Amino acid sequence: MSAPLLIADVPWLLYRSFFALPKSIVDGEGRPVNALLGTVNALLPFFDTPPPAERPRAVAACMGAEQADYRVALYPAYHRHRDPMPSELAAQWAKAPALLEGLGWTVATSERLEADDVMFSFARLEEEHGGRALLLTGDRDLFGAVSNRVAVVEIARRDGHAEVGPAQVRERYGVGPELVPDFIALRGDPSDGLPGAPGIGAKTAAVLLQAHGSLEAVLLAARAAGQGAGGGRQADMPPRTAAALRENEELLRTFRQIATLQRVEVERPPDRATDFAGGARVARELGMRRLAERLEQLAGARE
Repeated sequence: MSAPLLIADVPWLLYRSFFALPKSIVDGEGRPVNALLGTVNALLPFFDTPPPAERPRAVAACMGAEQADYRVALYPAYHRHRDPMPSELAAQWAKAPALLEGLGWTVATSERLEADDVMFSFARLEEEHGGRALLLTGDRDLFGAVSNRVAVVEIARRDGHAEVGPAQVRERYGVGPELVPDFIALRGDPSDGLPGAPGIGAKTAAVLLQAHGSLEAVLLAARAAGQGAGGGRQADMPPRTAAALRENEELLRTFRQIATLQRVEVERPPDRATDFAGGARVARELGMRRLAERLEQLAGARE
């Protein structure tokens, strides 16, 4: 089987690292570099520990808009609850592309759509070319991109990574990847500011989708239940649930539209080995001495 394309959620990695690692990790001038260090350190294990046959064939490091304008237009509360980016993180954010490109990785972004849309686009393109893709992210929206050739890869607490394929999505959500936007619409997504349907949590959302097959079919059943139609699966829908669905019908369709990943134009990255020496040079320019030393050791081990 061919080596996979590793597709990285750079905004998630930067935010995760900034808040997880101490601000005492600084460059030569005392400026924090914890987010940059954590981002690179999350990606390096894919290259410095597995046997060569298991290493990714290339890396697509994806960035994007903080929030897509069309999603905000659909639902103004989308992402509204999020705090502004801290200035110390913003400074590292601006330096991330140069560091990642120095390692020989493809950096791709979109001014119009979000990083998860860019990741989705790379995954589908890789799949269409008969390849495999690993999505390194904590964004559960990307469970909707999972297929037999695409998996979400999670950073494990101990050594190694855990892959989430179609079976694992069904275990966690009770529905397949193709119904993830429908599931999010019903259950909601606090990280994006989507409340879902009142009174409907993950378990009820899964049961409804298992019984009816899609959000649209669930809404049709709720309308039928409200009209007193007897028999059929809608007869098993609790009145309170049916009422909540009817009262929020258009909003739930909006939530599904927001949760549906969009494709942008991207180019398939060619096979490319990680350039540890190039990354070390950029790390030194950024005052990241220890990272530079680690990368130089990896470069030397490859020679």
